[in-house]
Amino acid sequence: MKIHHLGIACSNIEEALFDFGKYHTIVKKSDIVYDDLHNAHLCMVTTDLGLDFEFISGDQVARLVKKGISYYHVCYEVDDIVKTINDYVAQGAILISDIKPAILFAGKRVAFLYLSYGLIELVELL
Repeated sequence: MKIHHLGIACSNIEEALFDFGKYHTIVKKSDIVYDDLHNAHLCMVTTDLGLDFEFISGDQVARLVKKGISYYHVCYEVDDIVKTINDYVAQGAILISDIKPAILFAGKRVAFLYLSYGLIELVELL
């Protein structure tokens, strides 16, 4: 398992990307897409930091943004999402979403869990 990306909550993705670009070099940027299943606008960027960031806006993150919270989640790549979820839940994690395909990740399955250190997303590599 390794980090896939960091999720950033924002009210306006284009404005957030402009501000982000003041401090970090964006090497690659996806289109801004709307994912009905996740009820959010999304954009993925690759940076020269060796780390990808997912910018999220919409109802999913509106409460966080209103409170001034922008760091939303850490996403990990996993080989078997069901096994990883079962292992984490057995250790006390709380599954907070169904396993769903994600348009931003070419239909790869994702799920969100709450762990003692915060919200994580799992994306299945298969």
